[in-house]
Amino acid sequence: MICKVLLVETTGALSKRLPELFRGDLEAAGPVAPAQLLEAVRELEPRVALVEIDGPSPEAQRAIEAVMAEQPVPVLLVVQGAEQRSTAFELLAAGALDVFELPARTDGAVLAALRRQILLLSKVSVVRHPRGRRRRKTVSRIIALKPAYPLVAIAASLGGPRALAELLGGIPSGFGAPIVVCQHITPGFSDDLARWLQAETGLKVHEAADGQPLAKGEVFIAPAHLHLLVTAGGTLKLDDGPEVGGFKPACDVLLKSVAQAFGARAVGVVLTGMGKDGAKGLKEIRARGGRTVAQDEASCVVFGMPKEAIAAGAVEKVMPLAQIAAQLARWVA
Repeated sequence: MICKVLLVETTGALSKRLPELFRGDLEAAGPVAPAQLLEAVRELEPRVALVEIDGPSPEAQRAIEAVMAEQPVPVLLVVQGAEQRSTAFELLAAGALDVFELPARTDGAVLAALRRQILLLSKVSVVRHPRGRRRRKTVSRIIALKPAYPLVAIAASLGGPRALAELLGGIPSGFGAPIVVCQHITPGFSDDLARWLQAETGLKVHEAADGQPLAKGEVFIAPAHLHLLVTAGGTLKLDDGPEVGGFKPACDVLLKSVAQAFGARAVGVVLTGMGKDGAKGLKEIRARGGRTVAQDEASCVVFGMPKEAIAAGAVEKVMPLAQIAAQLARWVA
């Protein structure tokens, strides 16, 4: 089956640099300007929209929000330099699903990787959701640790950056637990994700480091190329082992380590994402007496991961994204 890909660009970079991509099962449509995105999606019915990032673009943000609210389609952002990564997170928060970094030299390996990402997204059923997002708020942080404290672990994939910004933005001051996160994201972007989430939420957010101590009210993001685990002594451990279930970092690896190290003091969360990563780990947290919650379908961009966790019997509560932070606060308190 042919996968139609809508090119959305401002400089012509996609048309100029990617003509060899559109052979066989991929067909290019467009190109169109960001302002034409919604109209083109309605008219051309692409399976994926490929959106060029060329610096800050309020127009692209508004266009993506409109598409996700009115005619949802998977949006893949194309970044051509590290300086554009902050813009990428603004557009991920607007509803784009993923980001691909296009290097200066576009060879066969790069095209093959981009092709795989497009075909993966073409299989995603995107859930319609309202325009816009919650605005950030300032949150005071609490650092002091005691020997026994709870730990919150969050699993997320497609649509995750936006969901994480909303959830973490709702964490109250004085939150009594560290928060560890496994977010499937393009290699090289996890440190940028941590900086963006810190700016959005007011929490102290780190890209996790090996041996780093956990701290209450702080957030630790798995590096994009390493598994993240926790120890019973309250430190982080990075593992360069093989992919698990096709992912590295894998949500199951993190959640299982949290279950084993923290037992009934563990709180597990599965947010929007494709596939079933996280379901086994969340089930282990519940089996050891911890609390578990999954994002509901109506507030998800992609309901795959929460759906699988619910089907596995791993979920204690299914809730709208906007209510999860308050539930975490109740459990942690």
